Amino acid sequence: MPYRVVITKPGSPSVLDIQDIEIPIPEKNEVSIQVHFAGINFADTLMRMGFYQPRPPFPFTPGYEVSGVIHALGSDVKGFEVGQRVVGMMRTGGQATHVVTEVDRVIPIPDEMTLEAAASMPVTYITAHHMLHHLGNLKPTDSVLIHGGGGGVGTAALQLCKWAGVANVWSTASSAKAEIIQSYGATAIDRHNEDFVHIIKNATDGKGVDHILDPIGGDHLKRSLSVLAHGGKLYTYGMSSAAPSSKRSLLKAFFAFRKRPRFDPMKMMSRNQGVFGVHMGTWPDEDVMIEQMERIVNGIKEGVLTPIIDSVFDARDVAKAHQYIHDGKNIGKVLLRFEE
Repeated sequence: MPYRVVITKPGSPSVLDIQDIEIPIPEKNEVSIQVHFAGINFADTLMRMGFYQPRPPFPFTPGYEVSGVIHALGSDVKGFEVGQRVVGMMRTGGQATHVVTEVDRVIPIPDEMTLEAAASMPVTYITAHHMLHHLGNLKPTDSVLIHGGGGGVGTAALQLCKWAGVANVWSTASSAKAEIIQSYGATAIDRHNEDFVHIIKNATDGKGVDHILDPIGGDHLKRSLSVLAHGGKLYTYGMSSAAPSSKRSLLKAFFAFRKRPRFDPMKMMSRNQGVFGVHMGTWPDEDVMIEQMERIVNGIKEGVLTPIIDSVFDARDVAKAHQYIHDGKNIGKVLLRFEE
């Protein structure tokens, strides 16, 4: 029987449920996908706790990315066929055995690419690519600081920096994730025992770095801003400081939100700096999205990008997957398996 993951209400992983569904029927310019794998992201855990916006009203099915085979085609759909392997970029609702999405958000999967790798691309690689290339115009001579380098977006960003020939890259993570960071030519900073502000200032003679990727937010964002170079760009794409554990902590979230920096436009003007808030789930330009996705697919085909998959959970064990991500155990991507 077809089913979906449902976040029934705000709370701990216990609020996650599995519910039966009818197989959705695609309308004009839509395709129905039988999902084999769906990506799960830290944003899903924040939405479950009620901290992430935008999100649908409770109850709802999360999920921004899927891979599988086309189950049915809507009218006027050209260039696809039933049974074809595809990756789909969802606005939400991807964590289900069957989903429907616009044909413009679907890309064929090359024969040499696995369905697991395909499901690992849309959120992590597009988010990292969008920040570094579409917004950042990354150059080989630039310097980059990546927070959370052991996670899905972090490992994608490390690979993109290496592909672009960027030599000066630093990344914060727990000491257990230092090896993966160093394997991409970056300098690992132990986020628990080292001060990244001190390290970056010493390494750059006080100039700071050109690009900073920060999914942590709160007071951490202030500290990132303190090492942003003249003309630098700071990208904020998460708020993990508000949800460091599996239990909803209203007090912890309150202080994390309260410590968010208040940006001074005049000071930023004098330093020619930019701060970008990034949420690819709300990005409206489909052409830009597809263009970036196609470049990423080509990078994987060429062997310069390799999705790092930490673990695959059965979709019915979604609560365990949420706990695993909350505990910070993953190095790379976490997937849900919907194969029968």
